[in-house]
Amino acid sequence: MDVEAFRKNGKELIDIVADYWESLDNNKWEKPLPDIKPGFLQSLIPEEAPEEPESWQQIFADIEPVVLNGNTHWHHPNFFAYFSTACSYAGVMGDILSSGIASIGFTWKSSPSMTELEMVMTDWLAKAIGLPHQFWNSDSGPGVGMIQSTASDATLVALLAARARAVKKLNSQNTQLGQWEKFLKTPFIKALGHQLSEVGVSLRSNLPKFNGMINGGQKKVEQTTKNPIGEVSIFEAHDSAYFDRLVAYCSDQAHSSVDKGIMLIGEDRSNGLIPFILIITVGTTNTCAVESIRELGPVCEREGIWVHVDAAYAGSFLLCEEFAYLADGVEFADSFNFNAHKAMMINFDCSPMWFKNGAESISYFNVDPAYLKHEYQAVASDYRHLQIALGRRFRSLKIWFVLRAIGIKEIKQYLRKAIELAKLFAELLLNETNGYISSFELFVPPHLGLVCFRLKGSNELNEALLAALNTDGRIHLVASKTHGTYFLRFAICSSKTTEKHVHNAVELIKEIAEKISICY
Repeated sequence: MDVEAFRKNGKELIDIVADYWESLDNNKWEKPLPDIKPGFLQSLIPEEAPEEPESWQQIFADIEPVVLNGNTHWHHPNFFAYFSTACSYAGVMGDILSSGIASIGFTWKSSPSMTELEMVMTDWLAKAIGLPHQFWNSDSGPGVGMIQSTASDATLVALLAARARAVKKLNSQNTQLGQWEKFLKTPFIKALGHQLSEVGVSLRSNLPKFNGMINGGQKKVEQTTKNPIGEVSIFEAHDSAYFDRLVAYCSDQAHSSVDKGIMLIGEDRSNGLIPFILIITVGTTNTCAVESIRELGPVCEREGIWVHVDAAYAGSFLLCEEFAYLADGVEFADSFNFNAHKAMMINFDCSPMWFKNGAESISYFNVDPAYLKHEYQAVASDYRHLQIALGRRFRSLKIWFVLRAIGIKEIKQYLRKAIELAKLFAELLLNETNGYISSFELFVPPHLGLVCFRLKGSNELNEALLAALNTDGRIHLVASKTHGTYFLRFAICSSKTTEKHVHNAVELIKEIAEKISICY
């Protein structure tokens, strides 16, 4: 393909994408889920790749039968599952430019504009959502903002950085493991209802594996690297001698009680474990519950426990002044992340992350072979030191495009619309006018764009309701289970969803629930 063919076919592909988005409004796709079974694609494409090139017209002709007909339409107005994956034309255009430039930004020199635009965009976002200046790239301190791929990546990076800090502290204060009993008796806390989650349990056995994956064994890297946030000593952070005693805490759902927290970690302390990080969730996936940073943060700071705040879904709503309270106390966090691709009209993948002290992370992730060195590394930021992967995409372009082409004001309107639609759904579901007594109940009050509800009755009844709804297929929901109770989640996901779609969804849910209830 030459450049002229690229111009022609590229424009045609843009038309295909635009037509697809338009089709979500005109009922071409009646249902958000395709009516297919696993393996559907095998009969639609050849078993082997072609030896000779095919025309773009042939390729474009296959997009609908192969891709679109087998696609789950996340932006369908009747898609209410999971959480939103916000998208916009401006975001798509940012990704087009990123792919077209096709650079890999592992150092400042490998892509100066990629590095510096990311620094500015994470500052724009930090200011917009109310993060303190200590997290800004432009601040004189060691704060750093960057963009990870997902909240999972951000949380793993925070875990490894926190582990490095804990190991360095242990090594600086003690030379023998047996001398740590005094340290282990320090009163660490975590929130009410916090039990060592599956994440924490796996860390006990797998942290040594992480170490081997990253830089192996008890080898000490004795090296000093200069970077724009200060001189960072790289040694002992990879010492695995303590790894089997380190424990991370997070919650399955968000509650807070210092007294109960101390009781719950007593067993771990008595067994010689070393708490090193508390992961505070602002907007859990199950119910969008929120932990109190203000309550937990000060104690963790006093006790030297790293605080990571994961605001994957709820973080976007911090743009709205009325939801600033969700991050109250964020100044006590050591790291913070949210998924801009969930509710901020920025398409996947885009998970901004901030460190109050980037040097503590660089001390673990530093990668500095000779072929990556450059003459500006003493004064320029190299983001490879703050992530698992070496290479990185030009993700800041879509933030830049969205914030400029759409603006924060319109994004706020989009977020508030989602909240109002969620409230409307809850009101309609529980409506008891005209002698009707609702057979539904809310598992928790609606929060942001999520409503958790269930039929009054058994878990089996609600499982049957979800199965019947998804078999019908006109709307798509998923369920969850917390503390033994099964419930359905109704999330406002699509920018195309209107009050009419919510009314129709409630009518359908009630209609199917009535049929299901007869059998139970």
